[in-house]
Amino acid sequence: MQRSRVQLPSAPLILSLSPIITADAPPISGPARAAYIHVPFCRHRCGYCNFTLVTGRDDLVGDYFRAIEIELASNKQLSPKTDHEVDTLYFGGGTPTYLSPLQLCQLVDTVREHHPLTPDGEFTIEANPADLNQSMVDTLSSLGVTRLSLGAQSFRMEKLRLLERDHQPSDIGDAVASIRGRQIRAALDLIFAAPGETLQQWADDLERVIELQPDHVSTYGLTFERGTAFWKRRHRGDLNECVEGLQRDMYALAIDRLTAAGFEHYEVSNFARPGCRSRHNQVYWCGEGYFAYGPGAARYINGVRETNHRSTTTYLKRVLAGESPVEEREELAPEARARELLVFGMRRMEGVSRADFSQRTGLEVDDLIASPLGKFVALGLLADDGERIRLTREGLFVGDAIWPELL
Repeated sequence: MQRSRVQLPSAPLILSLSPIITADAPPISGPARAAYIHVPFCRHRCGYCNFTLVTGRDDLVGDYFRAIEIELASNKQLSPKTDHEVDTLYFGGGTPTYLSPLQLCQLVDTVREHHPLTPDGEFTIEANPADLNQSMVDTLSSLGVTRLSLGAQSFRMEKLRLLERDHQPSDIGDAVASIRGRQIRAALDLIFAAPGETLQQWADDLERVIELQPDHVSTYGLTFERGTAFWKRRHRGDLNECVEGLQRDMYALAIDRLTAAGFEHYEVSNFARPGCRSRHNQVYWCGEGYFAYGPGAARYINGVRETNHRSTTTYLKRVLAGESPVEEREELAPEARARELLVFGMRRMEGVSRADFSQRTGLEVDDLIASPLGKFVALGLLADDGERIRLTREGLFVGDAIWPELL
């Protein structure tokens, strides 16, 4: 996706977070009702991971807490009489459960001072299955966490070792069992298309996750991101990427097995029991605004996107010095915002309603994408019934090739 990017100079934090509203831009999203907090600490970095994180830097935890409080306070200074109440809170990473129970409580209390959660709100925390001892589970329950996102990735020890995960297959089941009866939903992430993986091995992973009966499953094909250890190993010939046809078969198998087991396929990579969709992630896919804090965190407010510096140490230095942590900033023009909304919406299985799109953007779908829409419908990759446009099953396999023509 090509978009103009404007880098902000160092400035007082409250100025860097001030929203800009284009006078003639339709209100695509209402006031932000979601908040994301990035916790950059991990025990170690997995070979495929390109997320913002640090390992072996417990000495930075205190500075991180101070920086988060400063960044949160910037919104209070902008609206001193208003708490920015949210419907969803999401603590991601890194690994939030790497923090001790006491530290996690401190962080959550700080965030909730500025972003109180509505009584029926969704509160998600990402976790490593190996971290969920009794003390941590008790802490999550006492904090009112409603959804635990577990980085399971696989139930096969050989694959976990290849992915450089530090948990055992048994830790996954133990983690799910530990939150049963705690009013905490279990969401499991799985990776497919690991080097050397067979279709039957992936089928076995799917059967194991179905047996656990979680509330939500996300499946992701392994990608080799620039800068990761896996990227370097592939270029040295140490690792080979799964062939495209096998990746397609694995994805198709996930769709078939999970939907047959009662999961609703509601987004390209996501499956949920009825009523258990990720409310927070739907904020992104629906093009709504959201707050975000921490190193590498990206927020989207009133058509303005800002991304904090990805280096944890640089983020801390900037914020603690009273400077802006923002590394990239862009204000989308009305048409660019509409096209982005269209692509995000198309990732959902229900697709995009023409009427809703027109109401939110002031633009018509056919004025923006008439030519590529006709082409992809003819190819059987998109379905268009006159009211709603969505991906077909074949379109699911090649979505990444479709999006550039819509943008």
